[in-house]
Amino acid sequence: MHIKGISLRGLEVFEALARSGSVAQAAQETGLSQPAVSQQMRNLETALATTLMDHSRRPMRLPPAGRGFLRRATAALSELRLATAEVNTIDLAHLSDLALGVIDDFDDDLTPRLALILAESLAGCRFRLISANSGDLVRMVSEDQLQMAICASTGQSYDSLVEFPLARDPFVLVTPQGNPAPQTVAEMLDGTGALPFLRYTSDQLIAQQINSFLKLHKSTLPARFEIGSHLALMSMVANGIGWTITTPLGFMRAARFHDRITAHPLPHEGAARQISLYAGADWNGTVLDDIATATRGLIERRMISPALEQMPWLEGEFHLL
Repeated sequence: MHIKGISLRGLEVFEALARSGSVAQAAQETGLSQPAVSQQMRNLETALATTLMDHSRRPMRLPPAGRGFLRRATAALSELRLATAEVNTIDLAHLSDLALGVIDDFDDDLTPRLALILAESLAGCRFRLISANSGDLVRMVSEDQLQMAICASTGQSYDSLVEFPLARDPFVLVTPQGNPAPQTVAEMLDGTGALPFLRYTSDQLIAQQINSFLKLHKSTLPARFEIGSHLALMSMVANGIGWTITTPLGFMRAARFHDRITAHPLPHEGAARQISLYAGADWNGTVLDDIATATRGLIERRMISPALEQMPWLEGEFHLL
């Protein structure tokens, strides 16, 4: 179905502008001039006969109609990008062996689909796919035990590795269903709430990142419970034993407990981890670009869009990079 005035370029411009709120930044991201970005937005809003951006504010913000359209437009663009990655075969024919590591946040949904995409290009290649925590995966890539890994960024630079940012995964507070009331979140972070804080074990990168966040905001919580399994941690929250801090990826992975747990925004903005693709520095850039594009499309379609449907307050916080 053709809708006059709506173009793929217009949707891409709208997505970029919604992410940054800046015409200049959207122009840089899309490779267009600033006047061309503004014209694309005017064409799109005219075609839809509605206002998608509040042009009077800086940075520009999305009104309700814009937020709703953004979810649908982003999902459509993700499908197109994923289809492109699937149709355009990634050139892996020269490989005799490919070892890919992926954090277990993606085990249920993204990992099998990514494996199917790669399998189209791996005729005659031995393909190994493993799950481990982020710190171990980055170490294994740096020691040539893996060719690449999709995991949380360590925030460090490595001479022997390249890093492709994929997504921003903000921290959220998770409690048993119906508890706490929004005004008690600050009390929990102060350690004065009725329920104890349930931590990830200290050897996990996510635990170290959460501890850095707590330390920055002068929140000292006793290390009474440390849980190594993410799903065990979510189960303990669901059973009312305590509360925890995780990310939308972690929350969505615990779908079996969603009728018994609730996610809340943290009172301090900016707390997030970054999901990245790591590879050895000698890898071909085109191959990495293709794999990163395919992975971003899967994250948007399978992770971000469902999370925003369930938790619309994550808009602008949980997004692709």
